[in-house]
Amino acid sequence: MSLAWIREQHASWDAEKKSIIGAAPAGTFDARFADLRAGDALPNEWWRVEEDGGVVGYGWLDTVWGDAEIVLATAQPARGRGVGTFVLEHLEQEAHARGLNYLYNTVRPTHPEREDVTAWLVRRGFAPSSDGSLRRAVASAAS
Repeated sequence: MSLAWIREQHASWDAEKKSIIGAAPAGTFDARFADLRAGDALPNEWWRVEEDGGVVGYGWLDTVWGDAEIVLATAQPARGRGVGTFVLEHLEQEAHARGLNYLYNTVRPTHPEREDVTAWLVRRGFAPSSDGSLRRAVASAAS
């Protein structure tokens, strides 16, 4: 598996995002994604993961008070092959390069795989916080 991490300058909603993020089960992501149209600008910083020229995942980073809220999405056929871990590692590198302190993610109560996703993040060093998010410190030398 050879994956490429590609920053999207001026990220916008497109067919690839619709096929991965838009096709996720209801409750997985913010409902506002359903209202987007091709070409609509997206906030925050976005990267896509390509394998053999096809998009297999996305990661995005929102800087909030010195921390990085992260969200990631993996194409259904690519799940279980390390794409999510690849995205998470690269998001940590991006956060480290920006001098950020923590990575955090909130798994929505409506997420159909909430327990599995939470457990996946915990196995990767995230700890539940009192506000319902999962956090971990950005490594001082992200690998």
